[in-house]
Amino acid sequence: MSLFGLGSRNQKTFRPKKNAPSGSKGAQLQKHIDSTLGSGNLREAVRLPPGEDMNEWLAVNAVDFFNQVNILYGTLTEFCTSLNCPTMSAGPKYEYRWADGVTIKKPIEVSAPKYVEYLMDWVEAQLDDESIFPQNLGSPFPSNFHDVVKTIFKRLFRVYAHIYHSHFQKIVSLKEEAHLNTCFKHFVLFTWEFRLIDKGELAPLRDLVESILQL
Repeated sequence: MSLFGLGSRNQKTFRPKKNAPSGSKGAQLQKHIDSTLGSGNLREAVRLPPGEDMNEWLAVNAVDFFNQVNILYGTLTEFCTSLNCPTMSAGPKYEYRWADGVTIKKPIEVSAPKYVEYLMDWVEAQLDDESIFPQNLGSPFPSNFHDVVKTIFKRLFRVYAHIYHSHFQKIVSLKEEAHLNTCFKHFVLFTWEFRLIDKGELAPLRDLVESILQL
């Protein structure tokens, strides 16, 4: 996908890349994403293709956005340390505490890298759970699928918010701001198209989000 190409120096990822659900439909939808992104029309790229199943479209894109955030954060792991980022913040007004409601029920304060590790582990566990994300397309999705997807996108947004507020200068010095901005624009347009993130959650990057939506 040339649009999202990174320099070879940064082809390390925070964790292994995930593949879209197996089966010809998954590959077909992934191909559709790649070709529409290649055209550079992000508004077109996020729309549900005619005749396709909404849940399958959300599932394939959830994997795709997980991989994008994974690659972006992977370029920053040596700079986003517990020393540099003792809390998971997005500017002075926004601090995130971690809870997954299962093993950690009461929100705890952790460093940004620890938070992102917890967050990406949690997202990966959802993507790997076949009762939530069926690997064979055409298998039924659970009744709470939309809620899970919304939580995934809400949490991935927090990684973007932290990158923009705490590491943007480093991104600029690595000459990756165009890549970051394109990935985030794609993310915002997709979440807006399907109403996946509540407006209040977008507050740390409100100006940037609004400028993307007005383009």
